This record gives sequence, C-alpha cells and structure tokens, in this order.
Amino acid sequence: MIDLVENTEEEQELFEHHRIQADKGQGLLRIDKFLMTRLEHATRNRIQNAAEAGNIHVNGKPVKSSYRVKPGDLIQILLPHPVREIELIAQDLPINIVFEDDDLIIVNKDPGMVVHPGYGNYTGTLVNALVFHFQNLPSHNSKLGDGREEGMRPGLVHRIDKNTSGIIVIAKNELALSRLSKKFFDRDIDRIYVALVWGDFKEDSGTITGNLGRSPQDRKLMTVFPAGDQGKHAVTHWRVLERFGYVTLVECKLETGRTHQIRAHMKYIGHPIFNDDTYGGDRILKGTTFQKYKMFIENCFKLLPRQALHAKSLGFKHPTSKKYIHFDSEMPADMQAVLEKWRTYTTNKPFEEE
Repeated sequence: MIDLVENTEEEQELFEHHRIQADKGQGLLRIDKFLMTRLEHATRNRIQNAAEAGNIHVNGKPVKSSYRVKPGDLIQILLPHPVREIELIAQDLPINIVFEDDDLIIVNKDPGMVVHPGYGNYTGTLVNALVFHFQNLPSHNSKLGDGREEGMRPGLVHRIDKNTSGIIVIAKNELALSRLSKKFFDRDIDRIYVALVWGDFKEDSGTITGNLGRSPQDRKLMTVFPAGDQGKHAVTHWRVLERFGYVTLVECKLETGRTHQIRAHMKYIGHPIFNDDTYGGDRILKGTTFQKYKMFIENCFKLLPRQALHAKSLGFKHPTSKKYIHFDSEMPADMQAVLEKWRTYTTNKPFEEE
C-alpha cells in the first residue's frame, strides 16, 4: 500500500504509479500474468484486486484481469494516492482505535497529531503509528512472489487537519482504498463536525455555498470565490446546537469535502472558528471591553490552544460487506472544558458590569 495523499479533504484523483508499453511483437497474454513479469514483487492476487477496483487501464480504459494484452497496448496502474516519496518509520505512538477489521480502521484522532508524513513532519504522525500497529497484527504480512514479506501500509482516504480532532477512516488494502475513495468522490459519505464559532446566528440553521480555492495572497489559505469563476464547488450545512451570546456551538454537515472547508466557510459568513489562528478566530471578535472578559477569553484560548473543530461522526457503506456503518465520538476534553466555561459565563454574566 502507498501511504501519502496530496490534498487533505479534497476528493480523490488518480495518480499514475506504473506505465508500460507492450512490445510490437507481444503475444496475447492475460494482463495479470503480463504484469507479474513486469512489476517487482507483484503477486497475481494483488494485480487481480487492482483490476477489480478499476485501477488497471489499457489505452485509457479500465480492464479486468482476464484482459489479453495486445501488441502496442499502453498499460497504466492508476491509484488514488501519489507515489510514496519517503520511507515510513514505524513508531509506537498512542492512538485511539474505535473499530478495525480486515479492510479498514477507524481512529479518533487527538488534536495536535499530524495525519501523514510530509515536509517538516516525517515522524510522529498517525501514519507512523499505524505502520507500527500493523506490524504487530498477527496477519500483517503478505507473501510476495520472491518469498519475502511486505507489511501493510495505511491507505489514507481523507485527512483532517493537525489541530482538528475526531474520526478518520484508513484503508488496510488497495481494494478498500479504491472503493472508499470513490465514496468520497461520489459524496456518498455522511460526515458531521462540531465547531465553536464567534458570534450569534439569527437563524437556527442554514447552508453556505461558495467556491473554495487557494488565496492569491497566501497559498496556505483557502478563500471563497462567491462568483463561482474560481475554485471548486463547496457546500456546508450548519445547525445551531447551543448559543452563548458571543459564541455559538454549531453542527456542520459536509456536502462536499474541500480543504479547510468549514474553517474558510465560517470565516466567509463572519463566524470564524474560536481560536483558529489561520482564519482570524484567535482574537476577541465579540463581547465586552472589560479586562476580566479579556482574561476569560485568554484563559479559554489556553485551555483550547487550537481551532475549536471536531470531526464528530462518519458513516458509509462498508467497502466489502456493503452494510452501512456509523461511528460517533465524544468531543475531546479541551473543547468540553471551554464549553463549560461558556455555559458558566452565560448563566452568571460575571463580566457584564464592573
């Protein structure tokens, strides 16, 4: 399995891992047998699974493992993740595994943990922890054609930001990865987040529609292009869960899954996520001018040193059994602590008069 994804929450695209041109004198031969002689360490079973998932293309079209290669055929192996650029390091790191079977693993990610290795984060990530976990499973190895063994690698279907907590699904084999990636692409996934945002809402629910793309001024930021002539279509449905006057706890249901979608959309409608230092929520945007109130907010920021965003639940049809499965998680301690402070503030109004 290959382990890295390029674009966080964005829908998957296909990446070319192998390109082979059949010789002009090539005799008719099943493509699974053909590829076994061309790809190092490939097994017939893995090739057949890749074909079943639609990842083997001949002359631009997906083929079955029974396809017979003809002279001059252009064969491509296309997978929903980039070619691995770095060697993974297995690390014994604590992770909260909610569910696991032969096809997938569900993790409730703690805030502060990077999902996958990349520039500046080659260790200490969720993927590093999962590689270690897979090594310690009784059936973690699969025999290759030369008798050696290869451990499973985590297949990332999506990811959540370092400072966002919550539920994430990881595939344990290529077939599950391809099928789950297609579900995300087809928006056949139920995803609900909870967020504490600045300000109050006039309505109890609503929908944010606005194309999202990289900001021309800062490529690390996503921005909304309301005219729709730039960026990618993005839709977020929100619903008020609890009101605190100056901040509001909302539920966000993603119709699309773009990078930083909830964070950028909330900023766009004037409700940045509480303590989101990337999208302007890390300063006092609503409230009184009293010094004690400022200290109250600063204490909240200390309790919750990140954006107040949690991926609460995830539901989808299992890639193998086709049964609908759903996973839910409690909000982490830092968000709960800040919510309790706001509940106390709303009840007592301690800083309204001095």
